[in-house]
Amino acid sequence: MPVIALQGIRGGVGATSITAGLAWALHRLGKGVLVIDCSADNHLCLHFNTPFSLTAGWGRAELDGLAWHQQALRYCEGLDLLPFGRLSVDELPRWSARHQQVSGRWIQYLNQLRDSGEYDWLLLDLPAAGMPGTEGWQEAADALFCVLNADANSHIRLHQQPLPPGTRLLLNRFSAESRLQQDLHQYWRQHLDALLPLAIHQDEAMAEALAAKQPVGEYSTVSLAADELNILAVWCLAHVTGSHP
Repeated sequence: MPVIALQGIRGGVGATSITAGLAWALHRLGKGVLVIDCSADNHLCLHFNTPFSLTAGWGRAELDGLAWHQQALRYCEGLDLLPFGRLSVDELPRWSARHQQVSGRWIQYLNQLRDSGEYDWLLLDLPAAGMPGTEGWQEAADALFCVLNADANSHIRLHQQPLPPGTRLLLNRFSAESRLQQDLHQYWRQHLDALLPLAIHQDEAMAEALAAKQPVGEYSTVSLAADELNILAVWCLAHVTGSHP
């Protein structure tokens, strides 16, 4: 079972929307998918028609002494979601301290999921690059996609922010109408071997899909973003293998 971790080079680049869209695209290819929200922001579940009032999730369960695996939700046959859960501002430091103390246990949990044979693919929506506590998730993944936008902020971070070896770069919200984006994209293609050979273009369907609380491919099968995520899913099938034991 291959594990793909997706992480924004900073907050706000669209990594969570990409995670939801890729999960849907793999599901549409007939694969069993579990997608896990690893961020305390707890936003991923909003792409899968969950109510704002939902507080349950694996992070919430850890703090409450409950079983993490019982917090998974079935979105549809073959596509399950494990939310992080909602924590208060006061609870978050307590959860973070406890999580750091036993951070390696998630390697065991992922191995248990692999051994179960219940899923074909596992997607992890990580907090933004540079945030503490993500190293274990990165190491457990068979592939790490760092999502970036073609802007000066992302370009600066590529030079200042070290990324784990083997990280692949995924360009999101690309607009060919922007001269700056064209120039940055051309420069990255020439100088960054880690840049994936496809980009997700700026598409209003992405924003509309979140408003509709759906992955973009479910919301609009004919949208450009959905088509490009389908291509990304096929690329993953061809190039990402479950190399971990």
